[in-house]
Amino acid sequence: MKFAERIQIVEGDLTEMEVDAIVNAANNDLQLGGGVAGAIRRKGGPEIQKECDEIGQVPVGGAAITTGGKLKARHVIHAASMQLGGKTSAHSLRSSTAHSLRIAAQKGLKTIAFPAVGTGIAGFPLRECAEIMLREVARHFEQPTSLETVTFVLFDKEALASFTSVWTEFQASGFQ
Repeated sequence: MKFAERIQIVEGDLTEMEVDAIVNAANNDLQLGGGVAGAIRRKGGPEIQKECDEIGQVPVGGAAITTGGKLKARHVIHAASMQLGGKTSAHSLRSSTAHSLRIAAQKGLKTIAFPAVGTGIAGFPLRECAEIMLREVARHFEQPTSLETVTFVLFDKEALASFTSVWTEFQASGFQ
């Protein structure tokens, strides 16, 4: 199967996804405050934050995995693209996306869903986010992996249009 068939882009609520793991746009202190992290905390319950507290800090650009608490997803992978109260950089987004994919593969997961990491509170540009994240997923699929499907679950039409446009351009350029 070509990896292009393994990437899905949808508009929706990340916290409602029935996948092996959803990815949290996290800070390196793993504090589930606002945005995607806040929604995960509210719907997943306090046990996710408790597990994050037990893990402690991770490096910016790193990632960590917890259970999914009361979510439909079995796990949450926390992609630390920024410091608490900070901004996401291209390097930290690239690194935390790649690290999240590696953790999922190491755990033998088959399905994972990402938000547009870093584009909310952390202020990262949407189109650049799409370019970086889609490129990292494509690179991941060049190697053997347990992952079968990566879904980008985007919160609004603007984010959906941005990811869809970038993905269409990648495919047109032969990036398969």
